[in-house]
Amino acid sequence: MSRMKQKYNDIVPALREECGVQNTMQTPKLEKIVISVGAGEEGRDSKLIANMADTISLIAGQKAVIVNAKKSVAGFKAREGAPSGIRVTLRGDNMYNFFDKLVSIALPRVKDFRGTPRKGFDGRGNYNFGLQEQLMFPEVEFDNIIKTHGMNITIVTSTEDDKQAFTLLEKLGMPFAKGRN
Repeated sequence: MSRMKQKYNDIVPALREECGVQNTMQTPKLEKIVISVGAGEEGRDSKLIANMADTISLIAGQKAVIVNAKKSVAGFKAREGAPSGIRVTLRGDNMYNFFDKLVSIALPRVKDFRGTPRKGFDGRGNYNFGLQEQLMFPEVEFDNIIKTHGMNITIVTSTEDDKQAFTLLEKLGMPFAKGRN
C-alpha cells in the first residue's frame, strides 16, 4: 500500500467527523488525477510531441495518450486529426503515488512557491491547477527535454462539495496558499 493511501486511511475518521458524514461510503476520496498538456504551436512537430508524451509518461508512471483535434479550427490553425495535446489519467495506486510525489517532492522544488491557489475548485468538488514547467519532477532530466512546457493537473474527488474536497486535499497534505484566494 502506498504511503498516501495509508495516510488517507488514517485520516478517514477525522475527515468523516469534519465533513459531517455518517456513512463511511460517503467519505470524500480521490477518484482520479488527470494530467494534460496542450500542444499549441508544437502540435505540428511530431518529434516535440513525442518528447512531451515521453516526459509526461515519466512523470505519471503510466503511458500518456496523444490527443488529436476533433475538427479543424482556422483561428487556432488546428487541423482535424492533428495532435492537439497529451493526456494521462491516473487511478488507484498510480494516482496515490503521483499525488504523494507531487505534494512531497515536486511542489516544494518550485522556486518562490507560496502554495497552490484556493480558487481552483470548479463547484463540483474537483480541483484544477497548472504548473509552469515539468523540471520540478525528479524523473525529468534537463538534457532530455527539447522544450519546457507546462501542464494542467485535475484532481477529481468523490464529493460534489468544494469545502469537503478542500478539507480532503488539505488533510492529504496539499500545500494551499495562505489567505482567502
